[in-house]
Amino acid sequence: MPGKEGGTKAPLKAPKKGPKEYDDDDLAYLQKKKEEEKALQQLKAQASQKGTFGGTGLKKSGKK
Repeated sequence: MPGKEGGTKAPLKAPKKGPKEYDDDDLAYLQKKKEEEKALQQLKAQASQKGTFGGTGLKKSGKK
């Protein structure tokens, strides 16, 4: 049993894919997705500036 033939063989590399061609629907979807991401980033920035919600901290009960 020769050593080179035994074991699993490595898969061949897949050829590189060319640039994608987008139609009007794809471009509109990508633009909408990009705008939603930008809006989400702005909301995150605003939320980080405000701090905690309410600012009351832990509520303590009246029981002792």
